[in-house]
Amino acid sequence: MKKKFKTLFFVKSSLISLYLALTLPIPFISSHQLKIISLISFVIGLILIVNITSDYVETCNDKISYKTTFMSNLIGNKSWEVSWKDINSINSSPTSQGSRVYYFITFGNQKFLVPQRVENLEELLSVIFDRTRIKTEEMSYISPLWTYKLLTFLSLLMILAEIISFSV
Repeated sequence: MKKKFKTLFFVKSSLISLYLALTLPIPFISSHQLKIISLISFVIGLILIVNITSDYVETCNDKISYKTTFMSNLIGNKSWEVSWKDINSINSSPTSQGSRVYYFITFGNQKFLVPQRVENLEELLSVIFDRTRIKTEEMSYISPLWTYKLLTFLSLLMILAEIISFSV
């Protein structure tokens, strides 16, 4: 049975709203000669950020796949897939922020980053356990969800302040 796990909404919204907060004023404050270029750059950047936040995980009875978009591939984030029977273990590594990232380790000693920023992570971890019998209880989101929500909220406040300041 195929299941699809999209990028977590709050991750996507925080990145898009932060992009908007940081770049929205540029077309308005750029010189007359650069307005068109800055507007085109803004739109291209927005398309890019929406595109790279559209990666997803797909599972089925035989394998787990991480599917990236064309733009994600261009910036080095490659798609991958690994058969459930090839997964030997899951190892963890600490991050500089105090969290943990996890890697599938295959019998061929290849490493694949376990996606931790997906909707229904608990269900994905359940599928991983069901298919591999490797314990996943200690695994969770790479960052607490409140951090993404806070970043989205602060970015939206910045956007509101920018709109008010340009309209006054």
